[in-house]
Amino acid sequence: MARRIETIVEDLITPYLTEHQFELVDIEYVKEGKNYFLRIFIDKDGGVDIDDCGQISEYISEKLDEDDPITEAYFLEVSSPGAERPLKNEKDYLRAVGKHVYIKTYEPITGKKEFEGTLTAYEEETFVVEENKKSYKIPLGKVANARLAILF
Repeated sequence: MARRIETIVEDLITPYLTEHQFELVDIEYVKEGKNYFLRIFIDKDGGVDIDDCGQISEYISEKLDEDDPITEAYFLEVSSPGAERPLKNEKDYLRAVGKHVYIKTYEPITGKKEFEGTLTAYEEETFVVEENKKSYKIPLGKVANARLAILF
């Protein structure tokens, strides 16, 4: 059900976001405790601010009220993906080259399932991460989660 709602919402809002130079980073429809949350993460060149989130939230609320794809009560949240932005597609992967990333895999690669270091390359559906002066090649098909990471 959640994936279906996320897909419907994505189809409803993507034309508006594109027209206004926003990028749809991610959509989550989740139940936390008794409450449902529809979270929409947006970005644009130069970043997003509270006014951007408000503008997008108003549009989405109106559009969802018209089409009404969600039957239960929910909270709508529109925000920036933050400093630890998820990496969801090839455009994100290529943009992250040279940056600090965190990657978790479905199965171990050289005995590890978690990698945090500099993404030195993304080519042929493979991440190359340098961690503690050692390089790891991580096939995209084995990646469970990838995001930018804050370096402490």
